Amino acid sequence: MPLFQTIQFNETTKILIWEITESFEELLSKVVLKEKTKLRLNGMKSQMHQRAFLSVRMLIQEMGFTDKDLHYDEFGKPYFDCHNYISITHSYHFAAIIISHETVGIDMELQREKILRIADKFVDTEFEYLNPNFLEEYVKKLTVIWGAKEAIFKIRNEKGISFKDHIRIGDFSLDNPQTHASLYFNDLIKDFDVHYEEIKSDNFEGKFTLVYAFEKQLIN
Repeated sequence: MPLFQTIQFNETTKILIWEITESFEELLSKVVLKEKTKLRLNGMKSQMHQRAFLSVRMLIQEMGFTDKDLHYDEFGKPYFDCHNYISITHSYHFAAIIISHETVGIDMELQREKILRIADKFVDTEFEYLNPNFLEEYVKKLTVIWGAKEAIFKIRNEKGISFKDHIRIGDFSLDNPQTHASLYFNDLIKDFDVHYEEIKSDNFEGKFTLVYAFEKQLIN
């Protein structure tokens, strides 16, 4: 499958989404991997996970990078040896990356009613504006909130951050695909711009929510 979607968010930020329809063998034949990556790939028990992992390599190749350019820090956060920031996500039959000059995080989630059962584990003040009486909208908004908190966690990547206790997502409408968020952690307050949209493929059932967040920089 070719590249599913490209989103040019601004001059220095691009999002690429890959729909994973190829076999493991097809994907493997199209990427060049360093030895460390090959060992990691071979250690994965799920072929779906392996295909998503390889699809990410396809995406970074689309952006002119290679697997040799991609590294992970001690906490598993990906980075390049250049001025570009990168964040990675995959969910079922999709993989996506965001590359930017800004500090960014990305997440993609399948919209499922299952999220209702775990809402109280990651939602706190957001319950004030959520309406459970409209089930479809409620599920979609919970998925945005989860994705936003996941994207922000990927940016900060600090041990001890709680989705429920430390990250607040501002009120938002599904008709206006952006909101704001804040992280309150260890006497630190960080603000974020959050953007989201729905992704749907003709090849698979279900709708996905793509969320990406930018850390606001203090202006001196």
